[in-house]
Amino acid sequence: MILYSMPSSGNSYKVRLLLALLGRTVETVDVEYDTRALSDAKSRLPFGKAPMLVLDDGTALPESNAILCHLGEGTRFIPADPTLRAQMLAWMFWEQNQHEGVIAVRASLRTYPHRAAEATPERLADLLTRGHAVLQVMEDHLAARDWLVGDSPTLADICLYAYTHSAGEKGGFEMDRFPAIRRWLDRMAALPGYAAL
Repeated sequence: MILYSMPSSGNSYKVRLLLALLGRTVETVDVEYDTRALSDAKSRLPFGKAPMLVLDDGTALPESNAILCHLGEGTRFIPADPTLRAQMLAWMFWEQNQHEGVIAVRASLRTYPHRAAEATPERLADLLTRGHAVLQVMEDHLAARDWLVGDSPTLADICLYAYTHSAGEKGGFEMDRFPAIRRWLDRMAALPGYAAL
């Protein structure tokens, strides 16, 4: 398999993290912003962005959470119970619909030079307020449990870890406000096979 991966991207990191936790290796093609590698690969990326996993038979799988579902099939990271599996998917949908568009976007505006013009004080302030509200949803949920779904880590935890673990450093979010999230981040980082961004 070949993974087209943007090294700085949380979405690409999700896939690399799952592969590491599973002890699997793939050929990786780094396609960072503003690099020739990304320009050269654009025509091969179905949606024009990374990550994309190319299977051994040549099938291209775009979208990080779809790739997670494919790689996670038959592993401990997808619950066998249909209700738990649906709850896992709900968190993964929520991550793309609510979390990423705030947490990742604020980090992106603060990190990537090509997005600096979009980082107006008003926009950053709005994203900070909305991001704290999104993180509070996770905080409330994790206050009485170790994992997002069930009693062990699932794809939902991997999915939401990717941008949450760097929300303070990259996004400027006040992570001291979220002790349950911080404990969960520590549990994730302690998993056997863990690989950092």
